[in-house]
Amino acid sequence: MTTQKRGLLLVNLGSPVSPLTKDVRAYLQEFLSDQHVVTLPKWFWQPLLRGIILPMRSWRSATFYQHMWRKDGSPLVIYTQKMQEKVQKRLPNWDVRYAMTYGQPDIGETLHDMQNAGDDQIVVLPLFPQYTQSTHGGIIQQVRDSGVKVAFIRHFYQQPQYVKILAKQVDASYQKGDYDAVVFSYHGIPSAMVKHGDPYLKECRETTAAVTKLLKLPHDKVSMAFQSKFGPAPWLKPYLKNTLMQLAAMGKRNVLIVTPSFVEDCLETIEENDVQNYQTFRASGGQVFDAVPPMNASDDFCDFLATISAEELNDVGGRTSEN
Repeated sequence: MTTQKRGLLLVNLGSPVSPLTKDVRAYLQEFLSDQHVVTLPKWFWQPLLRGIILPMRSWRSATFYQHMWRKDGSPLVIYTQKMQEKVQKRLPNWDVRYAMTYGQPDIGETLHDMQNAGDDQIVVLPLFPQYTQSTHGGIIQQVRDSGVKVAFIRHFYQQPQYVKILAKQVDASYQKGDYDAVVFSYHGIPSAMVKHGDPYLKECRETTAAVTKLLKLPHDKVSMAFQSKFGPAPWLKPYLKNTLMQLAAMGKRNVLIVTPSFVEDCLETIEENDVQNYQTFRASGGQVFDAVPPMNASDDFCDFLATISAEELNDVGGRTSEN
């Protein structure tokens, strides 16, 4: 009797291979050419992307990547690798790997490698707590194109273990300062996606509500906002920058930012928040601008990833805990 070999593929967004302009341009071209991200018709979007946006945006984005780049590479990739290593230790009988929606390792190639290695049942787990077309659509498409049968974890924002971990992190950070406001800031998406049925806004609201219930801090200090807007079309509101300026104008000069849609430090947390949004807040009269660290391959979070993956295949007894 042969024993089934189980596999887990952790999927993250991806990163340029280096912070050089040419590599950032190649990454942005792949990312912004995905019609799950930008839904405009190709005949209209591609000339605009290649003729105006990439030439103007690539060098600017490269300066941001250069600012946040570590000696050992992109923080997003580094933390994804650490998650894979830690989860592998927690699932010793599994084959745990990672892939990126854009860039390397490729989702389809990795799934075929896992299949060829004898993985009979494979779980695909996108590292995005809330579901949205703009993050999950490309992953689902690449999995389908691979032809490999998988079990797909659609989201995990509603998992009690995840909610408890996030609440614990927020409370721990809140104790370190005297904050006037706590802002849950999610990556934005175009408003049109929600109008067409995308559940992201609902899931963000439910995340905020579930975590807030567990917080020891005053609940009336909690609000929600969205960041990382791209392009002229309306995105989910309120925008974080506007929220920060309004808080400062109201005399709420000490804020704590929570970023539930980012499970690891990346361009949005390191450059956009810690630099750009910090500068906006300070210029508006704000004083203290702190952020709750993302999960960043913490032991609790890796325990959680192992647990939900094992539960997906009813293999709870096949995982071990590492403290």
